[in-house]
Amino acid sequence: MTDSDFSSLLPLPPAQLHILLALADGQKHGYAIMTEVEAITDGSVTMGPGTLYGAIKRMILAGLIAEADERPDPELDDQRRRYYRLTGIGVRALDSEIARLERLARAGRQRRAATRRGAEGEGS
Repeated sequence: MTDSDFSSLLPLPPAQLHILLALADGQKHGYAIMTEVEAITDGSVTMGPGTLYGAIKRMILAGLIAEADERPDPELDDQRRRYYRLTGIGVRALDSEIARLERLARAGRQRRAATRRGAEGEGS
């Protein structure tokens, strides 16, 4: 994948970013991704099956995630479940998005601080 191809994936839609974050610590099946997204957003994002599986389909096509080759012991898991994992491109996209959001948050804090200083100066 060329840099321009990779750049065309960014910024990621929120659902895709949440899925990458959910998979950052290891492979998961669909329901586990949904519950992890809810957990990492303190319940502010709930992802339904239509959103989840539509995003997963697009992410597989883009090369961000893949179906995992290894599966848990069939005695411990339902064979119908599909497990997903990050790909190298997915890791790179997640890292890029985290860096972008950190820059955005930093700029927001700086602007808010400047706005507060300006508002305090107007009151004198």
